[in-house]
Amino acid sequence: MASEPVARVVAEEVGRWGSMKQTGVSLRYMMEFGSRPTERNLLLSAQFLHKELPIRIARRALELESLPFGLSNKPAILKVRDWYLDSFRDIRYFPDVRSRNDQLAFTQMIKMIKVRHNNVVPTMALGVQQLKKEQCRTRKIPSGFEEIHEFLDRFYMSRIGIRMLIGQHVALHDPDPQPGVIGLINTKLSPIQVAQAASEDARAVCLREYGSAPDINIYGDPVFTFPYVSSHLHLMLFELVKNSLRAVQEQYMNSDKDVPPVRIIVADGAEDVTIKVSDEGGGIPRSGLPRIFTYLYSTAQNPPDLDGPNEGVTMAGYGYGLPISRLYARYFGGDLQMISMEGYGTDAYLHLSRLGDSEEPLP
Repeated sequence: MASEPVARVVAEEVGRWGSMKQTGVSLRYMMEFGSRPTERNLLLSAQFLHKELPIRIARRALELESLPFGLSNKPAILKVRDWYLDSFRDIRYFPDVRSRNDQLAFTQMIKMIKVRHNNVVPTMALGVQQLKKEQCRTRKIPSGFEEIHEFLDRFYMSRIGIRMLIGQHVALHDPDPQPGVIGLINTKLSPIQVAQAASEDARAVCLREYGSAPDINIYGDPVFTFPYVSSHLHLMLFELVKNSLRAVQEQYMNSDKDVPPVRIIVADGAEDVTIKVSDEGGGIPRSGLPRIFTYLYSTAQNPPDLDGPNEGVTMAGYGYGLPISRLYARYFGGDLQMISMEGYGTDAYLHLSRLGDSEEPLP
């Protein structure tokens, strides 16, 4: 750990930078700017990140220190806070970016920062899980946990933004990008193709867990494309399809009836591309619907113990898939809504903004 005086100086710096104004960018701006990845533009991008990233990282580091219910003192949360402080220091003490060599060295450093933060979500989940075990032996969440939920929404939304900015800058260095791809953005993304890939991945997980998996039928215009970040769309659809497969699988596990397929419908409107994932998996009771977007709720009977070894992706996680998917949708001006018929099934509506000109939400 840093010596006292050094730690105090860093704390003062974090306080100062954490009070500065953040600057949001839109999908359209990222596309237009990145369409010409000249030396000059890469330099401008690095200079922007050199100023912007410490502001965003400092804000999160400050919040991590003042969480309710003693959450800030949980070992897992302290570990995440240290990652944020290390990253803040790395960027702040990096000299001004003035030349191509500076820019390349800066790019390598932020690439390493992105890797350092790879496990933030499960580590934060572990801290919250520890708190939940202490606070409530029952399934009832004590009052005041909304504050933690709101903090996690802000925290993860900010993380999506930081990772998008770093990932986009790093990807613009690709000497041989695929046609139509600008950094992380595919300007001609086929939602049908992404739905097919996400469905195959989700079915593979379902097959591994249950030995069988419902069919998935996909409807929509196969030639339709729009600009979006394919990794974001894949993540959201994988989560929604995985949930539907599990619901159907468990509903029909001991039944002689034919297992109904999960249906994915892609609609391209003027304003939004909407993707509906529809299942006949028995639905969610109306009283449970508000909880599906909270971080302290999983429909799994035994969510994985995050202290133990984690065997890749499981069908039922620790209840973060839906709230985080909704944040990804909202990050570029979309949304995620769930409508359920208890006793029948659930429809998830994923709305994605086609216009791409909404600014990043900056918590």
